Amino acid sequence: MFRDNTKEVKIGNKVIGAGNPIMIQSMTNTKTEDVEATVAQIKELEAAGCDIIRCAIPTIEAAEALSKIKEQINIPLVADIHFDYKLAIAAMENGVDKIRINPGNIGSIENVKAVVDVAKERNIPIRVGVNSGSLEKPILEKYGKVTAEGIVESALDKVKIIEDLGYDNLVISIKSSDVMMCVKAHELIAEKTNHPLHVGITESGTITSGNIKSSIGLGLILNQGIGDTIRVSLTGEPLEEIKSAKLILKTLGLRSGGISVVSCPTCGRTQIDLIGLANKVENMVTKYDDLNIKVAVMGCVVNGPGEAREADIGIAGGKGEGLLIKKGEIIKKVPEEELVNVLEKELKTWGK
Repeated sequence: MFRDNTKEVKIGNKVIGAGNPIMIQSMTNTKTEDVEATVAQIKELEAAGCDIIRCAIPTIEAAEALSKIKEQINIPLVADIHFDYKLAIAAMENGVDKIRINPGNIGSIENVKAVVDVAKERNIPIRVGVNSGSLEKPILEKYGKVTAEGIVESALDKVKIIEDLGYDNLVISIKSSDVMMCVKAHELIAEKTNHPLHVGITESGTITSGNIKSSIGLGLILNQGIGDTIRVSLTGEPLEEIKSAKLILKTLGLRSGGISVVSCPTCGRTQIDLIGLANKVENMVTKYDDLNIKVAVMGCVVNGPGEAREADIGIAGGKGEGLLIKKGEIIKKVPEEELVNVLEKELKTWGK
C-alpha cells in the first residue's frame, strides 16, 4: 500500500502515513537512565532535523526516566522494548508517544494482551518490528533460510496477533542487513497491508558502508512510493544518521528546503585545501535550513567558475585564494582562509 494510501498514525505531535511528509528517525546511544545526557543528545538531533527519537529501555529505571526526558524535548519519544512486557507498560505509563515491540519475544499472548490493553487505553501507537536475524524457527523451516517472503510473513503474523486483540494503531518495521532482500520484502508487504511502514537497512555498518547500503536500499524503496518514516542506521554518532537521511530524501525529491552543497573532486590542478573547505561549508550550512538554495564549492579554474555560476552562490578556488560567485556573477576575490566566512556572511543576509 503506497504511502499516499497508508493509514494515518499520530505519534505525539507528528503524523505519519496517508501521504504526510516522510519523518526522519534516529535512536539515542546514551544510557536512557542518564536523563541529562539523553536530553542533550536528543536536542542536538532535533536541531539537526530529527523528527522522531527512540530510546532503548532495558531496565525499569530507563522506563521511569522517560517522563523526565519527555518534558524537556519537543519531538515524539519512542520506547524500544525487548523481552520484558512490563517495561513496555512502564514506558507507556511514563508518557512515551509510541512503543516498539516484537510480539514474538515478549512472552505469552497474555503478556502481549497486557501491553495492547494499555496502548489501547492511552491510544499509543505500537511499532511492530521484525528483523531478518530474529525470524522464528517455523518460518525458517518453511522457507529453508531467511527470505523476504519469510520476513513479511513473520511481520504480518505479529500484526495479526495485535489486530485480533482489537487494536490497529500500528506501524510496521521489517529490516534486514541484506539490502536487496530488504527491498524485496518492502515491495511484498506494501501489497499486503495499509499500515504505515518504517523503513531502514538494519546493521548497515560504519559511516562509509552504512551510507552506501542505506542510500541504495532506501532509495530503491522510497522511490517506489513505499515508506512513511525512515532511519539510516549507522555505526557512528546518531547525528550522522540525520545528515544522511535528509540528503537521501532531498536527493529523491521527497523533501525540500535546506542548502544543497555541490563540490568537485580534487585533482592535480587544485591549489587550495578543497577537501577541508568543502567539509567546513557542508557543516556550516546546516544552520540555514530555512534557505532552499544550491551552494557550490569548486577547486580550480577549469570547471570551477562555470559550475559555481550554475549554483545560487559559490566559491571557486585559485592559488591560495578564491572567487565568490553569486547568481552567476563574480563578486570578489578573497584569500583562501576567508572564503568560508565570506560565504557565510552572504548566507546570513540571503533574501534580505
